[in-house]
Amino acid sequence: MTTTDQAATGRTVTTNIPARLDRLPWSRWHWTIVIGLGTVWILDGLEVTVVGNIAGRLSEPGSGLPITSGQVTGLAAALYVAGACTGALFWGRLTDKWGRKKLFMITLAVYLAATALTAVSFSTWWFFAFRFLTGFGIGGEYAAINSAIDELIPAQYRGRVDLMINGSFWLGAVAGSLLSIVALDTSVLPKDVGWRLTFALGAVLALVILLVRRHVPESPRWLLIHGRDEEAERIVTSIEERVAAENERPLAEPEGEITIHQRRSVSFMEIARTVFSDYRRRAVLGFSLFIGQAFLYNAITFGFGAILTKFYDVPTGHTGYYFAVIAIGNFMGPLLLGKLFDTVGRRVMISSTYLLSGLLLFGTAWLFDQGSLSAGTLTACWCAVLFFASAGASSAYLTVSEIFPMETRAMSIAFFYALGTAAGGISGPMLFADLTGTGKVGDTVLAFQIGATLMCLAGLVAAVLAVRAERRSLEDVARPLTAAVASTSVSTSPSAKAAGQYT
Repeated sequence: MTTTDQAATGRTVTTNIPARLDRLPWSRWHWTIVIGLGTVWILDGLEVTVVGNIAGRLSEPGSGLPITSGQVTGLAAALYVAGACTGALFWGRLTDKWGRKKLFMITLAVYLAATALTAVSFSTWWFFAFRFLTGFGIGGEYAAINSAIDELIPAQYRGRVDLMINGSFWLGAVAGSLLSIVALDTSVLPKDVGWRLTFALGAVLALVILLVRRHVPESPRWLLIHGRDEEAERIVTSIEERVAAENERPLAEPEGEITIHQRRSVSFMEIARTVFSDYRRRAVLGFSLFIGQAFLYNAITFGFGAILTKFYDVPTGHTGYYFAVIAIGNFMGPLLLGKLFDTVGRRVMISSTYLLSGLLLFGTAWLFDQGSLSAGTLTACWCAVLFFASAGASSAYLTVSEIFPMETRAMSIAFFYALGTAAGGISGPMLFADLTGTGKVGDTVLAFQIGATLMCLAGLVAAVLAVRAERRSLEDVARPLTAAVASTSVSTSPSAKAAGQYT
C-alpha cells in the first residue's frame, strides 16, 4: 500500500513496496528476470573470447579484412575496453535518471547493432569503430542490469542470484572457445566466412534476449522515487498476483514502510558527494575489490596462452581447450558458493574468497618456480584459484550495486566497473604482457605474485570494511537520499533488523 501527502518541499510518499518485493518467495517470474536480464553476461564472455581466438585467422590472407593479429588483440581489444568504460559511465548516469528498463533495452540494442555491423567489416577502421561501439553497449548493460536485478530480486536471494549472473560471463567464454574451434576450421567454413558468423551469432542471441526483456518491468523502487508511485503499485500488485497463483497460497504480510520525498532527478555533484564523502569507507571497499580481482585475472588469463606454449610446448591451436577448462572452473565458483553469501554472510565470504584465491595463486607461483607443474597440473591449479576468485570478483559487482543509495546505484556500478575494467584492460596487460612474454620463469612467477598480493590485500580490506548486506532490504543497507529521516525500517528479517541501518 502506498499513501501520498503534499509536503512543503514536495510530494511525500509512504509505501511498503520494497518490503512487498523482498518478502516474495522464489517463482517462475523471478526466473524470467534472471533469463531476460542476466544472459547478457554470456554475450560479453562470448565476445571477448571469440575475438582473442580468431585473431590469427583474421590476420591471414583471404580473411576478407586487412588487419594484423597484433591489431586485433592490441588496438581492437583496447578500443573494446575503452568503449565499455565510456559506455558504463555514459549509460550509468542515464540509468539513474531515465530508468532501468529504458536503458537495458537501449544498451542491448546498441550492442546488437554494433556486433552485427562488426560481422560485415570490410576495412580495419570499420572493425575498430564497431568494436568500440560493441563495448559501449556492453558497458552500459552492466550498470542497467545490475541495478534492475538487485531492485527486483528478493533480499534473501539477492547475493546468490547476482553472483550466478555475473559468473555466467564464463559460460560465454566456454562457448566462445568451442565456437571458435568450429569457426576457424576451413574444412567447415571458408576463411572469410567463419569469423563473420561468430559475430552474427552474437547479434542473433542479443535479439532473442531483447524479445524476452520486453516482459521485464521497470524497477518499482525507481518509479517510487521519480514520482510514478501509481505505476509502481500496479506493477507490484501484478507480480504478487502471479507469484501467489503459482504458489497456490496467500503471500506473507510485508513488514515495514518507508517515507520518501519524491524527486525527478539528483545532481551529479550530489551523487559524487554521497559516494566519495558520505560513504567513503564503502568507496574504498569497492575500489579495493575491483582492483584486486582485475590484477589477479590479468596475472593468469592475459598470458595463459603464452605460458602454455612457451613453457609446455602446447600447440597454439590447442590452448582454447585449456581455456575452456579454466572457464568452467570460473563459472562453478559463483554457482556453488553463491548461496553462502546469503547465509554465511557477505563479510566472511567476500574476504575468504579473495584471500583463498590469492593464497592459492602464491602456491601456484611457488610450484611453477620449482618446475613441479605440467600444462595439465598448471591448468588444474588455475581452476582452483579461479573457482574462489570468480566468486570474489562477482561479489565485487554485487557489493557496489547494493551498498550505495538507490539514486546513485547505477552510477556507482558504472564508476567501479569502469575503474576495474580500465585497470584490467589497460594497466594489467601493459604490466603482465612484458612479464609473461619474456619466457623467463622468474618473470612469470613475479606476475603471479603481483596478482596474488593485490587479491590478498583486497581480502583484508573486505574483512574490515565489507557491509553485512545479506538478507537485508536495499533501503536498509543504504537509506535512499530521498527518504525521510524518520522513515520506518523496511528490513525483512530479524537478522537485518539486528544489524541496524548502517555497517
